[in-house]
Amino acid sequence: MKVLMINGSPRIGGNTSIALKEMEKVFLENQVEVEIMQIGNQDIRGCIACGSCYKTGKCVFKDAVNEAAKKFEEADGLIIASPVYYASANGTLISFLDRLFYSSHFDKTMKVGASVVVARRGGLSATFDELNKYFTINSMPVASSQYWNSIHGRDIHEAEADLEGLQTMRTLAKNMVFLMKSIELGKKQYGLPEKEKRVSTNFIR
Repeated sequence: MKVLMINGSPRIGGNTSIALKEMEKVFLENQVEVEIMQIGNQDIRGCIACGSCYKTGKCVFKDAVNEAAKKFEEADGLIIASPVYYASANGTLISFLDRLFYSSHFDKTMKVGASVVVARRGGLSATFDELNKYFTINSMPVASSQYWNSIHGRDIHEAEADLEGLQTMRTLAKNMVFLMKSIELGKKQYGLPEKEKRVSTNFIR
């Protein structure tokens, strides 16, 4: 099994990394392969709605989005982690996610998703909800923990003192492992859910 982690922080080795590393330990203990992509420190622009991806199957911009799409397609789970800025995720990460999910046309059904948010104090719940929407529009089960998937810290390494937050990360990873393994067994026995032909309703005609 394989999990792809997207680190939306511009800080290398910061509190977002601490949260992901805590989860990585659990995954490795359970023989789950892990790959972390550091996105927050890259120059990634937003989607320009050019429609090129519907012709080529990839984004027109040659950056980390197309690289991540291949890894995402091969993964059983995706973790999106972000520091909180103004009660929302890092803008670079959002640009990345918009393009990643829109330009990659492979079936994401039953790939397990989890979001992780890091903040000094507030804005965690709003950012958590924001990131989960990428999963819930793509038939991806959302992994949960014993608390909302969050950890506190401002200065580098402060998250190491949030013992409850670290435990929340470990529990999240354990639950994610269980979900991925259960879904893999279910796919072998029952297959994926049958899909209806897509219906789109426009409200302006």
